[in-house]
Amino acid sequence: MLQSPTPKKRRRGRLFRFSSAFVVLLAVAGYLVVQYVTGGRGGPGCKVVSGKDDGQAYEFSQEQTMNAATIAAVGTGRGMPERAVTIALATALQESQLVNIQHGDLDSLGLFQQRPSQGWGTKKEILDPTYAAGVFYEHLSKVDDYQQLPLTVAAQRVQRSGYPEAYAKHEPEATLLSAALTGQAAATLTCQGLPDTTQTAVGPDAVRAALVRDFGRTALKETGAEVTGSGSASKGTSKAKAGSTPAPSASASASGGSSTVTLPVRTGSTRTGWQLAHWAVANSSELHIERVSYAGREWAAGSADDPWHSTATKASGGVRIVTSRQGVEK
Repeated sequence: MLQSPTPKKRRRGRLFRFSSAFVVLLAVAGYLVVQYVTGGRGGPGCKVVSGKDDGQAYEFSQEQTMNAATIAAVGTGRGMPERAVTIALATALQESQLVNIQHGDLDSLGLFQQRPSQGWGTKKEILDPTYAAGVFYEHLSKVDDYQQLPLTVAAQRVQRSGYPEAYAKHEPEATLLSAALTGQAAATLTCQGLPDTTQTAVGPDAVRAALVRDFGRTALKETGAEVTGSGSASKGTSKAKAGSTPAPSASASASGGSSTVTLPVRTGSTRTGWQLAHWAVANSSELHIERVSYAGREWAAGSADDPWHSTATKASGGVRIVTSRQGVEK
């Protein structure tokens, strides 16, 4: 004859089931948080540090950093000041954690949680980070004296958020990101930079296309950033103005499947040079960038925690980007 469990055993059973359920709940919650913050992409990350040696630093996923670089590039391409870039980055940090999410409150979408029903654009347009950043700056530029306003006030006049005070908490990290991604603070952004194996569009053409996408044809041309890439197919150097159609003949060089893209920077335009260098680091995973060199400093993929190191020789006035095609062609 089977005996019924004693009250003590029943309590132990309930406690065990409760504990197991609680552990599972924590695991699920943790997973969802990671998915939200990283946009579903875990793995290698990036770090931005203060250029003032005050120990201030923030970490972001590669996806977040790439979106931040696009926001900064669109801003400078439109001639917006660094303060405008800071406001835009703080807004995107609050609205989406710099992840291009396809959902939100009501019909809100994208980096800035803009709504098609409120005239921000179509769903497809808003989910394009370049467009979303551009339309944000378009509205911000219409705010009187936005550079003198508190960040929360300036952002709110564009966004009309139900929680306007929330923007302020992101100002410190947005300030550091803005300083790095506009080139104001040199050698302050690093990324792990390991290749995104889902990407197949790599090499000089992909770098050129991404530069034009973010900075714009006219703006990039004005910086003097002519793009050159070595190509074994033509046994020479293929050149294309950043404002023109990418040269289809550019391909991987014979040396280990790598190609070099050089962005000449005009004398006295160090800030432009560092913006381009940091932009390349931010896009290193997607574009399979192995190394970035500028002004006697070099970053290498796989060294997120290692600062830009000095090189033996200074680059001749430009940003040098080395890309790899290995392991991505199908």
